[in-house]
Amino acid sequence: MATDFDIAICGAGPVGLALATLLVKRGHPPERIALIDAKTLDQVVQDPRSIALSYGSRQILADMQAWPRVADPIHQIHVSRRGHFGRTMIDRAEYDLPALGYVTRYGALLTALSDAAYSSGVKMIRPAQVAASTESDDAVTLQLVDQGTLTADIVVQAEGGVFAEQTAKTLRRDYDQIAIVAHVKTSQPIAHRAYERFTDEGPLALLPQDEGYALVWCARPESTAHLIALPDAAFLQALQHAFGNRLGQFTQVSQRNTFPLGLNAHPVASARTVAIGNAAQTLHPVAGQGLNLGLRDAFMLAQLLAREARPHVLQEFTLARQADRSATIRITDAMARIFASAPQGSVSQSLLGLSLGVFDVLKPAKKLLAEQMMFGWR
Repeated sequence: MATDFDIAICGAGPVGLALATLLVKRGHPPERIALIDAKTLDQVVQDPRSIALSYGSRQILADMQAWPRVADPIHQIHVSRRGHFGRTMIDRAEYDLPALGYVTRYGALLTALSDAAYSSGVKMIRPAQVAASTESDDAVTLQLVDQGTLTADIVVQAEGGVFAEQTAKTLRRDYDQIAIVAHVKTSQPIAHRAYERFTDEGPLALLPQDEGYALVWCARPESTAHLIALPDAAFLQALQHAFGNRLGQFTQVSQRNTFPLGLNAHPVASARTVAIGNAAQTLHPVAGQGLNLGLRDAFMLAQLLAREARPHVLQEFTLARQADRSATIRITDAMARIFASAPQGSVSQSLLGLSLGVFDVLKPAKKLLAEQMMFGWR
């Protein structure tokens, strides 16, 4: 059967854009690739959220000339447990790297990736919403809302939506936590140092950005509701109590927003459809691994589909990505569950604080943790 496209990618977020651009870079004809998204480009590039990119993600993005114009490097990551002496410090110097990772705005990353994808010549179909997907032995038909249909040999789901609802879930967990995100400033910032601070209710991350820090503070719903309702001065006092005085005094906070947290992992949908990025696994933000895992999905899938865009390649992709996906999901899920389900001050929470000190002494274990955060499991 002659199809409209070899590959249709549903979702023009970072992972979908990366896949399309990498496919062309690896030799796939751009006119045989369709990239479909429900939003206009103007709608998505204004997104001000902060995101963390690993050093491995920088390598992938730089390879396709899609590195964002503004990105703050992370030279050190300080990991600690509130109320305990245990801590570990991961330093770029130990791994002979220019940075462990980077912090940028979601909109800035989308701008860079969109420029690269448009320049590559792939077919952009936006705004367009996929209403349904029908698979036969030799093609997949996508029904677009008010825009007819198109057919493709392979469909890649790169965002949540209709396909996620149709796919049987292998693992789903709603954590009893909500993330507060904002930008804060302190009186004594330490350049290029990020913090992951484990509190009684969840992780608190500070990522160096714009002469201050991008804040991601995970807590139980009742605590989050209280914190969001506080005036700025009272909120900063609460943050000071939770984080401590390593950066002096917290002096300023931007508008605060909240996001519910959970784990949602999907298998391959069918013989001709595959899920990557958030469509395959939506992770807790602890350690900031969700987007980085998705970019590694795109990198591997592009390598395989550029060689041959046939259904059997999707099975090869699933097997190739299994170790990295499983390890990353297990690590983030275990950390999140300790705080989501254990009572405050429990033995399991205390053991996590103790383990941080052990990590700093046991260099091989620390190296494994650092390499997972920077590159993923190979």
